[in-house]
Amino acid sequence: MLKKISILLLIGIITYSCAKVPFSGRNQLNLVSNGEILPMSYDQYDEVLKSSKLVTNTAEGQMVVRVGKRIAAAVEKYMREKGYEKELEGFQWEFNLIESEQVNAWCMPGGKVAFYTGIMPICKDEAGVAVVMGHEVAHAVASHARERMSNGLVLNGLLGGVQVAMGQNPTLTQGIFLQAIGYGGQLGMLKFSRRHELEADQLGLNFMALAGYDPRVAPSFWERMNAGGDGNRPPDFLSTHPGPDRRIQELNKQMPESMAYYEKSNKQ
Repeated sequence: MLKKISILLLIGIITYSCAKVPFSGRNQLNLVSNGEILPMSYDQYDEVLKSSKLVTNTAEGQMVVRVGKRIAAAVEKYMREKGYEKELEGFQWEFNLIESEQVNAWCMPGGKVAFYTGIMPICKDEAGVAVVMGHEVAHAVASHARERMSNGLVLNGLLGGVQVAMGQNPTLTQGIFLQAIGYGGQLGMLKFSRRHELEADQLGLNFMALAGYDPRVAPSFWERMNAGGDGNRPPDFLSTHPGPDRRIQELNKQMPESMAYYEKSNKQ
């Protein structure tokens, strides 16, 4: 009987704690607030920066910052217009280029973005940077890390939120957080699930279009990214991502909607 009540309670908590992802409308578990996860994210981001060589003041570094600010401004405007501004509460956008051969980029909760110099030749130009930036920002806007942390807390029986979980088992809770943001130690950032990656592609295409970048460059970027592997192993950025054919197919399906945003942005 007690077990049955616990299961019903769990179902009730999960049902009550569902949220919708902006743009896609997908339901997601949301037991963790921005107020809980963002301070942890910012501390972790600072730790990464302290252990890295930043090259933000170069032409490429300035390009990353410029594209990031442009996409962030477009996203904030869209979210306000659609009544989703609460999803960005506490965001503190920051964009840095880190010297590393890794072909990778990531965005922690709250808009903390890092590109590695290894991905810049594949980006090739500002539009290519916008493809990656839109994709990574989408992970933060869609609260993918909050969703993963919520799932991790539930799977480990920690249902009282982050503060309660930290009091009960701080080591486990910290581990769940690091897994949720995809932090793999050193400079490595693990990737999200294939479902989250495809959703980030969808939202990212819209985000770059809202910022005035032509979304039609995205498929060719992903073709270059796929060709950037050594023939046996794809770049880290693609390690758990959908295959290139599936990705490009989904991008082309999304293209009419994104082009409408792009055309509208150019008229403003």
